[in-house]
Formats: sequence, C-alpha cells, structure tokens
Amino acid sequence: MKPLLLALPGNEAFATALAQDAALELGRIQVRRFPDGESYVRIETPVAGRRVALVCTLDRPDEKILQVLFAAEAVRELGAQSVGLVSPYLAYMRQDHRFHPGEAVTSLSFGRVVSRAVDWLVTVDPHLHRHPTLDAVTRA
Repeated sequence: MKPLLLALPGNEAFATALAQDAALELGRIQVRRFPDGESYVRIETPVAGRRVALVCTLDRPDEKILQVLFAAEAVRELGAQSVGLVSPYLAYMRQDHRFHPGEAVTSLSFGRVVSRAVDWLVTVDPHLHRHPTLDAVTRA
C-alpha cells in the first residue's frame, strides 16, 4: 500500500505536488477552529496499517504546531504503521544556546516535542548552527 500524505491547512498545493511527483496517495484531513480558538482535527482517510506523512511547513509555528501534534496523535491512535512529518520550514531551531540567563533553548525543547509526536522528519533547511545534526536536537 502506498504511503499516505495528509496536508494541514495551507499546505495543500505542496502536498498535492509531492504526492504526484512521488506517486503517493493524498488523503483527507479536516482541521478547523472552534470559536474560542481551539483546534478541531479529524482524519477522514483510513490510516490503519499505513505509513502516514503529515505535510506542514512550520512558519508561524505557534498557530500550527498543536494541529500537527493532534493530527499525529490521532493517526497513531487510528492504527498507522508509522507517522512522519514533512516540514519544509522547521521552526525554533535558531535558539540553540542560552545566551542570557533564563532563556529557553527552544531548539532542544521543540526538537523533543516533535520527536515524541513523529517517527521521522523531512525538512529543507533546519537552521542548525551549533547542533551537528537534527538527531542532536531531539536526543539532547
């Protein structure tokens, strides 16, 4: 069975092109917001036993990351064989050192959050400066 791509909002054109170029199946996911700003996520394509990739660039990550995390968890709960993330832009990688007392090292925090949610990640430029690899970000 072909791997399944699920495009989060704003990523439909990229996911469609990727699905066509790589001969992958494009599935359906519904994402919307409740009036109070909370996210609603519904996986509409069956995922049991399939390899699934979520497609979401993470510019403006605070608006998007919860939807990615909820989708990853739902896909996993629905029986996906594996869950990946295709994210051309990967957020929070630049803050890779504590420059001033009390600062969060967001590259490490964000790396751990994402690595708990997905089994693998594809990105274009992870903006690694002090970390030698993405693995170093998720394992720290």
